[in-house]
Amino acid sequence: MLPAKGKAFYVCPAFEEERAREQIATAPDGERPDVRTWQEDDNPYRLLAQGLRDRGISAGTLGMEETVRFLFSDAVAKAAPQVNIVSGTPVTAGCRMVKSKHEIELMRLANKVTLTAYEAAYRALREGMTQSAVEDLITAAYIQLGFPGEATVQIGEYSSFPHGSATPQVIREGRIVMVDDGCTVEGYQSDITRTFVLGKPSDRMKKVFDTVHQAQTAALKTARPGLECQAVDAAARKVITDEGYGPDYKYFTHRVGHGIGMDEHEWPYLVRGNTTPMIANMTFSDEPGIYIRGEFGVRLEDDMHITEDGAELFTPQSPSLENPFGTA
Repeated sequence: MLPAKGKAFYVCPAFEEERAREQIATAPDGERPDVRTWQEDDNPYRLLAQGLRDRGISAGTLGMEETVRFLFSDAVAKAAPQVNIVSGTPVTAGCRMVKSKHEIELMRLANKVTLTAYEAAYRALREGMTQSAVEDLITAAYIQLGFPGEATVQIGEYSSFPHGSATPQVIREGRIVMVDDGCTVEGYQSDITRTFVLGKPSDRMKKVFDTVHQAQTAALKTARPGLECQAVDAAARKVITDEGYGPDYKYFTHRVGHGIGMDEHEWPYLVRGNTTPMIANMTFSDEPGIYIRGEFGVRLEDDMHITEDGAELFTPQSPSLENPFGTA
């Protein structure tokens, strides 16, 4: 924890002290960090409140990061009732939205790993395989590649649910297969979706795929520093609507993208109403989709890096339903 006044201090269980010190950088002057420990029958929140008082903070405003569980923030409020607890998201999101060069490279690797795992599983697909068998293939590929990751697989009519169904499903020739999710590389995420058909797709499927592909391209070509986030969503949505898959959210049922980094979904979002201007080295998903209930859905998702004068995808776009990875 880093208060507005004075040096940082940390609170952790006594049995975790040495591990905590391993993970905390030593101060430039070589001074050991102020780590305050508590035993299992102690109240850690009193330690936190005392740490604030020791630094002259007996009242004021304390920003709480948005993913902190309520039971923790509530306990802090009770231990330090004189402190006004507010959302710290304006600070934490602002710090995390723009990535360093090193963070960008970690994300680039995460995307490469995910696409490699997907393709390995795709090469092993056979008619009659269950969705769980395909998910297991992708998990095994991640293990071989040396990074933790997972995937969800939706088949046929269930691909029309953007986040899928728990209904057991089986791959059949000529049915859509949608694979989504990603992996973690040194704490940084990937998020990729590939949609394909085992065998020959119908003309209707091809038209939907081509429309989604054009929408993903439109989002990519629109994104650039200084432009409002909502403009990227609007560009992709216009392509889909102009091709007859509108109006509005009727078939393209979600925003075109979300921020990504240490969390799979983080600020900012590429959605109508978000006037936040894009900045170089922001990272987003670019994932338009068309979902026709009772038939099938198509989503194409790659992660996008805002450059100094435009945007780039970390991975090549999927060229077709029959050749989703662009190789023979």
